Amino acid sequence: MKAKKTIKAKILELRKGKEELLNREYENFQRYLHGDKTVPLYSATRQQADRLLKRIGKPKEGKEYPLILRRDVYRARTKLTQYWLKIPVYGVRGGINVPIRPHTAITEDMVCREAKIIRRRGEWFVYITVEKEVEERNPKSVLAVDLGIRWIATTVNSNVLKPKFYGRELRSIKGHYFHLRRSLALKKAYKTIKKIGNRERRITNDILHKVSRAMVKEALENDSMIVLGKLKGIRKNGRGRRLNRKLNNGFPYHRLSQFIEFKAKWLGIKVAKISERNTSKICHGCGHVGLRVGSLFKCPNYGYSCNADYNGAMNILKRAMGYSP
Repeated sequence: MKAKKTIKAKILELRKGKEELLNREYENFQRYLHGDKTVPLYSATRQQADRLLKRIGKPKEGKEYPLILRRDVYRARTKLTQYWLKIPVYGVRGGINVPIRPHTAITEDMVCREAKIIRRRGEWFVYITVEKEVEERNPKSVLAVDLGIRWIATTVNSNVLKPKFYGRELRSIKGHYFHLRRSLALKKAYKTIKKIGNRERRITNDILHKVSRAMVKEALENDSMIVLGKLKGIRKNGRGRRLNRKLNNGFPYHRLSQFIEFKAKWLGIKVAKISERNTSKICHGCGHVGLRVGSLFKCPNYGYSCNADYNGAMNILKRAMGYSP
């Protein structure tokens, strides 16, 4: 099967002439997106801008969008770096070649599909989408994943039923930034709100990458396939104003699921999704409807109680293995 992933690379120091050309093409790309169709752009870059506009509709005021390029990444034996990116520029035959340093190697079995350039605090970065053929593993067990608020994810493996809990720090981080944004909104400090929002996003993504890597590693070590609950309707199940606020204000379930899928498929690990309807309501031991009290699940049928996230993960595991309706 084909698997994709994104490799982040930094564009290394540029000579003045190249930086001026890159700045010009980048700025013209932004102006084109925001309505100025007269700016000079390389033809293929203009086509990418038109495709982006069809996808996003009206661009947000003041927002910079990544400059989307073709797959022109190549190797060259130089002292500075072995990876280079060719950037098409209007009016410059052959474009410009810039040195890049990726965070991980771009190996011979990878095919570069797309590159996106962004400018951040005066520095240039490129995100390269690569694809390769991966042999799918034959799983010998199932790793069930339950998504929640107290812990962003709880896993149970069919080989070892002892649960693992991931990402508890995310809850306090989301809460902290929620209250910070609310207090700043009262002061009408909207620029600061945007600034801290970007910081929160970076912290959140870092946690999600660590959590998804840990779960994929767990699946790899146990020869497991990964089973995720389908996310449809997850934000409609909150009870009470406080829980609804936590569910609907930035808990990144979809993003985490994407990270898990991308990382797992890159290693040939199967990923499946099943309905998690009522998995948080019924007892994994007897199937009766129970009661959730804080972080505990209590079954009135025979007095059993356990961690609520563990109960949900066990129900997903049983459903994945065909033991539960």
